[in-house]
Amino acid sequence: STTDYKRSEFFVGYSNNQVDTGADSEDSVQNFFDDRLTFHGFNASGVVNVNRYVGIKADVSGTYRKNDFSIPVTTGGTTRTISFNTDSSLYNFLGGVQVKDNASGGRLKPFAYALAGAGHGRIKVKDLSCPTGVDCTDFISESETGLAGAFGGGLDIRLNDRVDFRAIKVDYNPIRFDSGTQHNVRIGVGFVFK
Repeated sequence: STTDYKRSEFFVGYSNNQVDTGADSEDSVQNFFDDRLTFHGFNASGVVNVNRYVGIKADVSGTYRKNDFSIPVTTGGTTRTISFNTDSSLYNFLGGVQVKDNASGGRLKPFAYALAGAGHGRIKVKDLSCPTGVDCTDFISESETGLAGAFGGGLDIRLNDRVDFRAIKVDYNPIRFDSGTQHNVRIGVGFVFK
């Protein structure tokens, strides 16, 4: 019957965030795919369904990346090296609407959603090695919070009455920081508990 649908769901899984570096090549379409760094982490969400097809969704994700840098600097004819490591993290705290057929039956369950909220980015600089006489004041840890969104969808595959396998979820994840808008793409996989 039309009233026989799942009232809520909880998703937990792996998240891969393709983070916009801010580099800008001439070809904006090529730039969208090329100028990215891969962050790995988690994604969790909960949905309360107001009817069979529409639910209110809350979504949290955290993705992380480590980098090592070695930068040659020439001063007074001598080349020396600035070296440091960074721990970067990017979090999303979002809410909005999900559209999905939440009927108890059915094996394949496509879904779509539109979410808005906050994004928080952090870069922690560690093990900075700065040669004498070189200005390293720009190599500092920073964090920033801005308006964020996630617009996308995916496909769940029913395993049994209580668990679905989320085979794929993909969304466009813009985050507005002071330096501009990051045009990120989040990809995920995991399990849905109903």
